[in-house]
Amino acid sequence: MSTPNFDQLLEAGCHFGHLKRKWNPAMAPYIFMERNGIHIIDLYKTAAKLDEAANALKSIAKSGKKVLFVATKKQAKQVVADKAQAIGMPYVIERWPGGMLTNFPTIRKAVKKMTAIDKMTKDGTFDNLSKREKLQITRQRAKLEKTLGSIADLNRLPSALFVVDVLKERIAVAEANRLGIPVFAMVDTNSNPNDVDFVIPANDDASKSIELILDTVCGAMAEGLEERKVEKVDSQAAGENGEGAPRRERRRVSRGARNEEAPAAEEAPAAEEAPAAE
Repeated sequence: MSTPNFDQLLEAGCHFGHLKRKWNPAMAPYIFMERNGIHIIDLYKTAAKLDEAANALKSIAKSGKKVLFVATKKQAKQVVADKAQAIGMPYVIERWPGGMLTNFPTIRKAVKKMTAIDKMTKDGTFDNLSKREKLQITRQRAKLEKTLGSIADLNRLPSALFVVDVLKERIAVAEANRLGIPVFAMVDTNSNPNDVDFVIPANDDASKSIELILDTVCGAMAEGLEERKVEKVDSQAAGENGEGAPRRERRRVSRGARNEEAPAAEEAPAAEEAPAAE
């Protein structure tokens, strides 16, 4: 896993913040200077924080858990969709469905509805409907696909959220905070970093900046997934070769030894008590 260096971050424009009058004072530790009324982000801090976030996301992916990517702004939509799809992670790039985390069972019902419509199409039930009913169901399916298609495989709450622009996605961040789900985010100078567990101070408006950050974190997660796969194969191979057998045998032997000792321990007092009874 390689974290972008200072020059790469500079070239992607990660250092450009917002106008000074739009800043959030909580972002002061990550601001290097002000130039022409615009805040400049300290890229050395960006690199360090990005490395920290990438390592944490790698271990989440390695443990087989899901990270939900959230980015509904125009510049980030397609980049997030492509990168998340490549590593098999769920994502939201249309409007955030309110209560998606805090009211997760209802969202799952809507996803199941989508699956039920697909089943109707396959088993021929759909063909027996009237033209009007078909049109209504097709529209409903398209609507559900647009908002929930990308999270259809998310059967339980995600283990973390990755957000581009915490100001725009504040509802998603608030829901994650309420449930104690860790939030990883690209945070610009106009946003509040206090609600974010892993802050990546960077320009969240330029597509080049967004792409570079996502390349790094998704690359780290891909490594984690690959390591998980390798470990799985190794453990299966070890099981087939019988390497796990000696440990099991040892357990069995020690358990047997304990069982043999137990009656002896119980018999001793009985033997002592017998003469006393006479």
